[in-house]
Amino acid sequence: MFLINQFGGGGFKASGFIGGLIGAVGEAAANYRPDPPPPRSHFSNVEANESEEVRQFRRLFNQLAGEDMEVCPSELMGILNKVVARHQDLKTDGFSLDSCRSMVAVMDSDSTGKLGFEEFKYLWNNVKKWQGVYKRFDVDRSGTIGCNELPGAFQTAGFQLNPQLYQMIIRRYSDEKGEMDFDNFICCLVRLDAMFMAAAHHVFLSAPWDNERSSDVYEVLLFLIQV
Repeated sequence: MFLINQFGGGGFKASGFIGGLIGAVGEAAANYRPDPPPPRSHFSNVEANESEEVRQFRRLFNQLAGEDMEVCPSELMGILNKVVARHQDLKTDGFSLDSCRSMVAVMDSDSTGKLGFEEFKYLWNNVKKWQGVYKRFDVDRSGTIGCNELPGAFQTAGFQLNPQLYQMIIRRYSDEKGEMDFDNFICCLVRLDAMFMAAAHHVFLSAPWDNERSSDVYEVLLFLIQV
């Protein structure tokens, strides 16, 4: 795997290839309009300003999460697969444990290895929205979105991808025919959402690049070129 250049001259220097990849993320992220990210306010402050709908959702979360009030990957898998199983028009084997681990790792803002309420709610809302996109583009109910439909599916989900970024995603998340199943589609969009949000907030694009940003850059590269 081609990763990063080297540290030198007192700062982090990206190669031209990597700089192009980061630029591709930034270009695509410029047009991204996601839902507001999970708030980082103290639990009591957030709860005090909730609507009745959110309070009902919180009560459901409390039942699902257990005593620690957080959802681990295996619990997330159980929750999501129960919901998916109710949709008879959605052909899928559901989410794997590895996929749920990946989603938790992306969404886990406080590094607990689990999702708190706000993190879970943000993920839940996105999964519901993207599930609708998937069903719309899996027109033959085969359980996959074909390579010809994938660009439209990404665009409908809110992601404007240039050809370079699109091809990297296809190599990472599609099968040998260029088709993508439900599990991989959702996992891909979760990762794209996180990367675009980071790029939009200049986590990866701000200059100068230094040692402190190197781990962030590595995460982008891991997403873009892991095959």
